[in-house]
Amino acid sequence: MAPSTVPFDHNESPPKGEEDDYMSMAILEPRSALSRAETSVQRRARKKREAEARAHQPSKAELARQAELNRDEALNASLPTTSKGYQMMAKLGFKAGSALGKEGNEHARKEPLGVVVKEGRAGVGMDSEKKRKFREEAGEEGGKDGTKKRETEGEFRERQGKEREEKRLERLCWGAMTILEGFEGEDGDSRQVPERKGREAKTKNSEPTKQINVLWRGLVRDRQERESERRMRYDLHQSLSRNAAYDDPDEDEQDKQAWGVEEEDIEEEDPELAEFNVLEPAERLRKMVEYLREEWRYCFWCKFRYPDEAMEGCPGPTGDEHG
Repeated sequence: MAPSTVPFDHNESPPKGEEDDYMSMAILEPRSALSRAETSVQRRARKKREAEARAHQPSKAELARQAELNRDEALNASLPTTSKGYQMMAKLGFKAGSALGKEGNEHARKEPLGVVVKEGRAGVGMDSEKKRKFREEAGEEGGKDGTKKRETEGEFRERQGKEREEKRLERLCWGAMTILEGFEGEDGDSRQVPERKGREAKTKNSEPTKQINVLWRGLVRDRQERESERRMRYDLHQSLSRNAAYDDPDEDEQDKQAWGVEEEDIEEEDPELAEFNVLEPAERLRKMVEYLREEWRYCFWCKFRYPDEAMEGCPGPTGDEHG
């Protein structure tokens, strides 16, 4: 038979007329740890923890988190009856849970408007503008319901391959334009040869850009734009060291343009060049290769100029035929 456990209170005195039964099998439970007196070591540790808690300085993140919790708690709480505003509305007939205004209005609002706290430094309508642009892009690239289509692995690889091929063809087009300009420059047609010697930077006169063949006109325009940008930077650095009223009789037109004394004539837009640049890189390259073969008996793929029009030994006009 298992011995029974009887709770025993050490502070309770035994009843009168009864003596302790030392032969009893009852096991007395000791006092719990909570009822024991706190020792000096425990008291010092407790006071130390309390002092550290009082001395703790909350960080900015903790303060912001606590402020957000307090704000949400205040917004979610209903108007207390002790509020001056609630008492004023109660005098006018307002009751808790009812709507403002005339009685019997089913569409009346019973809850106040929700407060949406704006975070960040963007403008008020920035979020809606981002959503609008996202819907427009999703509508253009997605289906009729506006959902954006997910690109499969095969479609992704195909798109990447097309982009790489277009970049390769663009590089070939620039190489073909350089070769065309070099051949035409041999006869002095439109080749610009820069001769720069420090400050006395000059460029040989050439014909207007629109009179250059459209096949390599883009290369010339690109060079002119870079040269114009370089001159603007040079003029910006030199303008502080030169008096604008000074007139040097030995300066030519290019020097005056470089110093900012005379404005450089900037040609207007070239619709013929713009129409040519709209073409696919493969089509532009085909026209350049054909021009090289017809006018100069030069194969762009063989990198060789043949002595006759038959161009014997050339596999063909396309790059695939050359392997």
